[in-house]
Amino acid sequence: MSMTTRAAICREAGRPWEIAELELDEPRANEVRIRIEVAGLCHSDDHVQKGAARMRFPVVGGHEGAGVVEAVGDGVTRVAVGDHVVCAFIPACGTCRYCSTGRQNLCDAGKNASTGEFADGTFRFHLDGEDIGGMCVLGTFSQHLVVSEFSCIPIPDDIPFDVAALVGCGVPTGWGSAVHAAGVRPGQTVVIYGAGGVGSNAVQGARYAGAKNVVAVDPVAFKRDMAKVFGATHTFADAAAAREFVVETTWGELADHAIITVGVLHDEVIDQAIQVVGKSGQVTITAVGNGSIDHNPGPFIGFQRRVQGAIFGGCNPLFDVPRLLGLYRSGDLKLDELITRRYRLEEINEGYQDMLDGKNVRGVILLEH
Repeated sequence: MSMTTRAAICREAGRPWEIAELELDEPRANEVRIRIEVAGLCHSDDHVQKGAARMRFPVVGGHEGAGVVEAVGDGVTRVAVGDHVVCAFIPACGTCRYCSTGRQNLCDAGKNASTGEFADGTFRFHLDGEDIGGMCVLGTFSQHLVVSEFSCIPIPDDIPFDVAALVGCGVPTGWGSAVHAAGVRPGQTVVIYGAGGVGSNAVQGARYAGAKNVVAVDPVAFKRDMAKVFGATHTFADAAAAREFVVETTWGELADHAIITVGVLHDEVIDQAIQVVGKSGQVTITAVGNGSIDHNPGPFIGFQRRVQGAIFGGCNPLFDVPRLLGLYRSGDLKLDELITRRYRLEEINEGYQDMLDGKNVRGVILLEH
């Protein structure tokens, strides 16, 4: 048995997103079918569409999404039919070495993110007899999708779907980059490069962790203004001005942390981040791109600096997603303010162009059924 679903797919790198009617298999053992209500327009999907990130094509885009469980396969215990859920772009099996040691963001079950195939090498989306994978074995730019139960996080029914979708990737990735990966502590100075969907949440995380100076760097005035809404104490259009401020306000000691959340990682921003942190300072890299770390080791050794990569912000999705929604409920985390505009599925290319033009902190797609 199978059903049909409308989805945004990319047939090959460089081609725009297009809407197609796909066949969707029924869930097998330990799998779940979800009716997606809202999907987030994350920059990572744009990297895939542009060919800047490795991916098997054709692919159903989308790895931020929230919806309702429609059906479950044999053996599913994590969720039940009717549950509201968030999709986690990295699954959490709960039993591998990394899950069992509190590092669910590194779960071994996430190994097929770039192929979209299930653990047995099969696919659930099909078009004219061709197998199509889903971004991160999800594919939230589809009205319906089948996923592993490991990729499902149940949430309270009163959480709006547009807010819930964002905590599947952008919010924990940014917030966790400050709180977990960087380990920001009260009184510290933090410089965040890039104030989009991820950077805005790095700002929120640094603020919540108690940083004294939360400095956001972004060339787009709208994003700088929004960074202040999310808790930035100071904003600058360029890295040089930010560094000058940091030198002055710390009496030359420089920043404790630099967090890189720009849309496209490049060598220049890595250099700027390294130069803005002082002794025992840390640079946390969350952005995706082709930057390189090619430096004389002397300043790293003498200043005891560190460079830390981060995926999913170092968050444990089964714990941190509900925690973040709890902070939203209490008013300690701004999520409604992240959503700049809502789009229909047919407007997906417009949505991504708005993102590239700096018009959105985060756009979302409302899936129609």
